Amino acid sequence: MKTVPARDMRRAVRHLRGADPVMQDVIGRVGKIEMVLRRGRFLTLVRSIIGQQISTSAARAINERIRRAVSPRWITPESLGEIDDAGLRSLGVSPQKIGYLRDLAEAVTSRRVRLDRLHRLDDEAVIEELVQVRGIGRWTAQMFLIFCLGRLDVFAPLDLGIRAGIQREYRLGQMPDVAACEQMAQAWAPFRSVACLYLWRSGDLEL
Repeated sequence: MKTVPARDMRRAVRHLRGADPVMQDVIGRVGKIEMVLRRGRFLTLVRSIIGQQISTSAARAINERIRRAVSPRWITPESLGEIDDAGLRSLGVSPQKIGYLRDLAEAVTSRRVRLDRLHRLDDEAVIEELVQVRGIGRWTAQMFLIFCLGRLDVFAPLDLGIRAGIQREYRLGQMPDVAACEQMAQAWAPFRSVACLYLWRSGDLEL
């Protein structure tokens, strides 16, 4: 299991504690966390597409069926391409998402999207490259930056969990809009990804 180095997480926590008393309280309640990085860039994007607008359990089941269908190989553009549309439908993938997966595979194979070089690009350049693919928007690209590339200063105000977390932790009367969230998050830079992790985790404490 690959994670962001502990020293970077310690630096992030020190900054967030000092920059924002509300975040200091959140960190105190949540405790120490790790930023676990996902293996496989193509696989990560496939799972992101599969998971759109369905429950976590349903997405997990579909991803597992695809994994078994290509086993013992990895999920790659080549192995995915060997499953025809009817086969993907039988695994639970919707027609729209099949189109997205085909476009992703074509983009990677043709090197329209060069997954192997994304770690060398800055955050916005990574987003610009990924959103060329049908079905990948800014939010999906931001999740890729955080959970696959381990970027520490990504803020995702389009994420409803983040906005709900800000509303809850700052005791706001209504969910803040994107502009308000971005303004509040300025104090968290350059560790906004870690702040997002803590806001997500703080929601789990309420369950």
